[in-house]
Amino acid sequence: MEGKQPGTAAVPIHETFRIAALLAVVGGFLDAYTYILRGGVFANAQTGNMVLLGVYAAQGRYRQAGYCIIPILAFALGVFITEVFKKYFTEKEFNIYEHWIIAIEIILLSVVGFVPASVPDSVVNVTISFVCSLQVNSFRKMKNLPYASTMCTGNLRSGTEKLFQYVINKETKAGIQAAHYFGIILLFILGAVAGTVLAFLWGIQSIWCCSILLGIVFVTMCLTIR
Repeated sequence: MEGKQPGTAAVPIHETFRIAALLAVVGGFLDAYTYILRGGVFANAQTGNMVLLGVYAAQGRYRQAGYCIIPILAFALGVFITEVFKKYFTEKEFNIYEHWIIAIEIILLSVVGFVPASVPDSVVNVTISFVCSLQVNSFRKMKNLPYASTMCTGNLRSGTEKLFQYVINKETKAGIQAAHYFGIILLFILGAVAGTVLAFLWGIQSIWCCSILLGIVFVTMCLTIR
């Protein structure tokens, strides 16, 4: 398993870089998808939605301000529910907790691809923000490093900190960790690029690309179950 070294425990499959990489692509893709096709809000970046909320409120555009609240609340709900799962799952069930989260994501995002444009964007955005919160609160480490697959501000801070430790303090391990962080950021951006291009090419159904990527994640993790 990835991350195994002599004298050290193997990194759990859901914390490996290859899983984090796929999740980062999905995270960037979903932000581009909701911004372009579903009302100009962000599925993942709730800070951005909070800024838009304040901007619209200051302009007296209260309807738009209220619309920004929807993905924020959906995201918070997803975090709350994942914490409930963690608390009440049995030890055996918790061992495959991340598998269940990915399965739920695949199902919900696949359904979203069938929702026509005539349906209010708020319905879709609630679903996608909920999915993103499940993901970010369930996949919180990459090779024992804290990271986020659906937003990059924290990754940028951590990556730059590790870069400093490598360049100034000559810590080789920190250089490798910095590369992992900046790799995740790059993949998130590439996900946003893909989401933009495919949103214009395939429209609403382009979200099924995320379902495919998450399917790869699910199969990869299932192959490690003993």
